[in-house]
Amino acid sequence: MLQQQTRHVTMRERREWLLFALLIGPNLFLFGVFTYWPLLYNFYLSFVSWNFLRPRKRFVWFENYVDVFSQAQFWTIVWNTVIFALFSVGLTLLIGLALALLLNQPLRYRNGARAVLFSPVIMSGAVVAVVWSYIFDPRYGLIDQLLGLIGLNSPNWLGDPAWAMPAVIMVYVWKNLGYAVVIYLAGLQGIPRELYDAARVDGAGPWDRFWHVTLPGLSPVAFFLSVTSILATFQAFDIIKVLTNGGPVIATTTLIFHLYDLGFVSYNAGEAGVIAIVLFAIMLILTIIQLRYLEQRVAYS
Repeated sequence: MLQQQTRHVTMRERREWLLFALLIGPNLFLFGVFTYWPLLYNFYLSFVSWNFLRPRKRFVWFENYVDVFSQAQFWTIVWNTVIFALFSVGLTLLIGLALALLLNQPLRYRNGARAVLFSPVIMSGAVVAVVWSYIFDPRYGLIDQLLGLIGLNSPNWLGDPAWAMPAVIMVYVWKNLGYAVVIYLAGLQGIPRELYDAARVDGAGPWDRFWHVTLPGLSPVAFFLSVTSILATFQAFDIIKVLTNGGPVIATTTLIFHLYDLGFVSYNAGEAGVIAIVLFAIMLILTIIQLRYLEQRVAYS
């Protein structure tokens, strides 16, 4: 009797493991083929000299890394990436929070405003960039027309190295702002009203309620947005490609655009692999730092 029960338990465990393998297997296969294998192969490419055409790849070991790190333009591109990510994420989170607080109020037509604000998120980045390239035109663009009303001339947004990066940041923030607003709104509506009522009873003013109730309640949402937004900015490509093509000179060239330029324009697979490894390392380190230190300040309850 005991042996039959043991055999029955064993068969049930085997069926559960088989079901688990059938369910998780396709996902692991897709992850392996489209994520882990490209990552490993890219790591391999960073140690070879190859132009995508030669049948054989020549091992050069760390020569590609030395060449990339010794280029002055590489550090300029890294700085461009930092500036782009810092201002894009910071402005998106701050302006998104302000708009979410506004649209969380019982205003007329707020649902329509939410829809309009979110609409750029679902649009193609290339389409958004084409529209804004006309808006930025210094001769007949919308910004030039508006500045002309007060007697000012529009700068050459996309042709001047001093204005190109602010223009790209402006377009990127405009496109992704609606996503941050919607996520913030979901967080605001999840904060219990009883906390605000209790704060009012204790004599807390609007600023105290915002600082001690709203911000702690939004901390999980803000943490999620900070992680996803930073990762997204490091992968932003389409807007830069269409608006400035990385120029003028390299004023708007970021690491992801530099990777594209080395790999698919210059056909330098080795140095492109180095840039990809550097980009992966930066994103991994930033994510670990956020998970290790920022998450400790998140109030989940």
